[in-house]
Amino acid sequence: MKAIWNNQVIAESNDTIVVENNHYFPKESVKSEYLRESTTHTTCPWKGVASYYTLDVDGQQNRDAAWYYPEPKAAASQIAGYVAFWKGVKVTE
Repeated sequence: MKAIWNNQVIAESNDTIVVENNHYFPKESVKSEYLRESTTHTTCPWKGVASYYTLDVDGQQNRDAAWYYPEPKAAASQIAGYVAFWKGVKVTE
């Protein structure tokens, strides 16, 4: 699977985990040079507190377009260390 935004591959892995129709990529498969920490946090009742990244690619920013669970609840423990995308990021094979 690949995550693509602004004509750049942000992440690529054959080991994604699908949760609620979102592909979660192993953190090591995500190109960190495109990630900027965000102060945004949201809470999922069963996954826990999510943290976000803003994508920064070729001078364009996509605010809070990637998220992860630094300390997921037990029910979502399989996505610890994984990152998912939305907001126009195309996830494709």
